[in-house]
Amino acid sequence: MQLTGRIAADNLMTLEAYTKWRKVHQADVIAHRRLRSAVLGEHLHVQFESETTIRYQIQEMLRIEKVFEEEGIQQEIDAYAPLVPDGTNWKATVLIEYTDVNERKRELARLIGVEDRLFVEVEGHARVYAIADEDLDRENDQKTSAVHFVRFEFTAPMRAAIQAGAGVKLGCDHTHYPAHGQLSAETLASLAGDLK
Repeated sequence: MQLTGRIAADNLMTLEAYTKWRKVHQADVIAHRRLRSAVLGEHLHVQFESETTIRYQIQEMLRIEKVFEEEGIQQEIDAYAPLVPDGTNWKATVLIEYTDVNERKRELARLIGVEDRLFVEVEGHARVYAIADEDLDRENDQKTSAVHFVRFEFTAPMRAAIQAGAGVKLGCDHTHYPAHGQLSAETLASLAGDLK
């Protein structure tokens, strides 16, 4: 999988080429995803995306759905490519995970607005709150969604601090889900590569 900085139909692999590539490299991509993953409390999973994770997601969707026509390929690119960080931010998929269906229903009702209360705090700087669900609204008056797409936008001094090794806290200050924790050095090293 070649990283180009721009995901387009002309730089994706064919289904045949991807199937061969996948057999050799799937474990590497899974390890990359795991490295860029953080858990807040017991039920909030934050998966920081990258060009690698999004290319993999697109290729997987094309493989699973056996899409080979231009229009279908472009639809997958349009759906997922906006999740690639663009040099000034981190972008993530946030999953609210409850295994019990009744508990999930109850908690999604209590957690309305949780996606707007997620933050990243770079050591020595103010909190940066998530900009959530720019593609479409994922909650209503009764409940929030179990999946959200968020972006954390950083100033130039924050980006410089992250790249210089400053500590970074990931947190949530929603009334019904207060949680925070330090991102590991390994995760930060990977995420720092997303910033210019």
